[in-house]
Amino acid sequence: MATVAFHTLGCKVNFYETEGIWQLFKKEGYEQTDFEGRADVYVINTCTVTNTGDKKSRQMIRRAIRNNPDAIIAVTGCYAQTAPAEVAAIPGVDIVIGTQDRDRLILLVKQVQAERRPVNAVRNIMKTREFEELDVPEFNGYTRAFLKIQEGCNNFCTFCIIPWSRGLIRSRKPESVLVQARQLVQAGYEEIVLTGIHTGGYGEDLDSYGLAELLGELDQLEGLRRIRISSIEASQLTEKMLHVLSSSTKMCRHLHIPLQAGEDTVLQAMKRKYTTEEYARKLELVRKAIPQAAITTDVIVGFPGETDAMFEAGYRFMEQMNFAEMHVFPYSKRTGTPAARMSGQVDEAVKNERVRRLIELSQRMRLAYTLPFAGQVLEVVAEKGHYEGEGQVELVGQSDNYLQIAFQGPKELAGRMIQVRVTEVDMPLCRGVLVREGAAFKPRRASVVNGSF
Repeated sequence: MATVAFHTLGCKVNFYETEGIWQLFKKEGYEQTDFEGRADVYVINTCTVTNTGDKKSRQMIRRAIRNNPDAIIAVTGCYAQTAPAEVAAIPGVDIVIGTQDRDRLILLVKQVQAERRPVNAVRNIMKTREFEELDVPEFNGYTRAFLKIQEGCNNFCTFCIIPWSRGLIRSRKPESVLVQARQLVQAGYEEIVLTGIHTGGYGEDLDSYGLAELLGELDQLEGLRRIRISSIEASQLTEKMLHVLSSSTKMCRHLHIPLQAGEDTVLQAMKRKYTTEEYARKLELVRKAIPQAAITTDVIVGFPGETDAMFEAGYRFMEQMNFAEMHVFPYSKRTGTPAARMSGQVDEAVKNERVRRLIELSQRMRLAYTLPFAGQVLEVVAEKGHYEGEGQVELVGQSDNYLQIAFQGPKELAGRMIQVRVTEVDMPLCRGVLVREGAAFKPRRASVVNGSF
């Protein structure tokens, strides 16, 4: 039996697409094998969000070639899309296919096997207007299902290369989303995470149908218990969207709303489409619509021109926003973006110190958000942990409001939605006890680590 091995770099969308590509090979009779072993075909799904992403992608391509010089080496993803000639020039690469036309991959593999001539199948992504359908009815090793609903981005932020690697927004047809969602529910998934390159932009290219309408239809899907949006921009939190979020019986109390910077001059230089005042207002509306919502965000530190005063203003703003968590990144030059050519590049040591301070702030806010849930019973989707017990295993589950809770339970619970009482609040993991019909298996007094309760 022919074998295929995969290596995926970058974001959740890439991991989703790798699953879709695997389904193509699976239907062709391939067996999936470990990337570090010997395979007949290697597929490397690349990332280009930073220059480091390009470098790591090249390293993994060369590793695959070393693992089996006779194998077919296929390179897909964002780096392949933005630099196809550079990828094709690596000795041993057979197929370069970018971020579209992945349904042709099996045919291209057969073509290379027959002709032993490399193929560069990358097309101009900016001319693409159709969403690429990849069927993903199940996920290897995942207890929550991801469902890609859109592709591309129209924002063109000055620090970001992604529109050039993914193209403009293309939304998946609503009927296709619903068919895939039903398949995932039938496969036993109780939580679906809606994902995409600019997830909240779903429907911008459709006629009178957007994310709010899609959520309304998914909310009616029998058997689906939880819906999570991977990310949404503040500007996309319209009155209609907030109404859907507040009235839905299945929407998670968690929204990831990228901020990127907490100071208006920096936001303007980034070409973000909001001010800090507008962003703060949207968070206020979200918290009214979804009480106790966990709001997480992304922040870029040390953007060109960010002075000490700008950083301090941004720090104070973030502190006021009371995020449940911040994902903090030092600004990294990305060749080909306007920001890489800007003056006022910030010293690396300064960036690192700012990152340190914001990570500490994020940890304090995370604990402050989590503390009120000590003693509460929350529903989590259980995942198997690493520590074996006598008849039980250490499980970790994620609640609808983004808390990670570790608890003891039968391994058969993995993938199921169950109730857990929070007994200890800590970071990054809380601890809890499994609840059955409102009573804990092992009652324990709720306590707090690194805090008070």
